[in-house]
Amino acid sequence: MKIAVATEDGKSISRHFGRTRSFLVFEVVDQQIIDRAVRDNSYTAHARGECHAETQHNHHHDHGEIVAALRDCEAVLCRGMGWRAAADLTQNGIRPFILASEMSPEEAVRAYLAGSLEPAADFCRCHEPSGEKGA
Repeated sequence: MKIAVATEDGKSISRHFGRTRSFLVFEVVDQQIIDRAVRDNSYTAHARGECHAETQHNHHHDHGEIVAALRDCEAVLCRGMGWRAAADLTQNGIRPFILASEMSPEEAVRAYLAGSLEPAADFCRCHEPSGEKGA
């Protein structure tokens, strides 16, 4: 199994899935991490620099490229994620997991494997058009 962790620097977990510079992809066999690889994030509009304050997040929310890039992963761990990205991952069999506390990517993967991660309460609602909050 593979588990992706959003990271800016390989040492900490990114606060936002779509804005992360890269993903550390951990390969796990028999509950042990046997390998890890870095996948640069060139897939999301945020990562490509296409989102600016003046657009107020009205850009097209197509997560197909990032979902395809992570299709071999069982889960994606990060500190924040928009609900649309979470829905797209889930619909494609990838479990989005938002961490409530800070830890290293390796600690997060070990906690995920142990079933002891404390999830955050909710996904980011910053990408909702007016009137859809809380939906």
